[in-house]
Amino acid sequence: MPTTPSTPTGRIDTGEPDADRPPLPRRTVLGRRWALVRGTAEAGMSTAEYAVGTVAACAFAAVLYRVVTGGSVVSGLTDLVESALATLS
Repeated sequence: MPTTPSTPTGRIDTGEPDADRPPLPRRTVLGRRWALVRGTAEAGMSTAEYAVGTVAACAFAAVLYRVVTGGSVVSGLTDLVESALATLS
């Protein structure tokens, strides 16, 4: 794997002209910039990670829906609301 080109001062050489050297050809400049981009760490999720995350979220939502719409949860919530209303009246 090629390393990122740098100058003796430690700066990354992007091919921009300096006072002490002529500008590099366009092909070399793009190659060095591409090497700089490839050399940086990835940040964020890729498309496959988004797909897995979306499937997991949908599965969790389906399980949560089943639990909430189940008979025991509905009857428990109904009893809770009825007792709260009975307390107020």
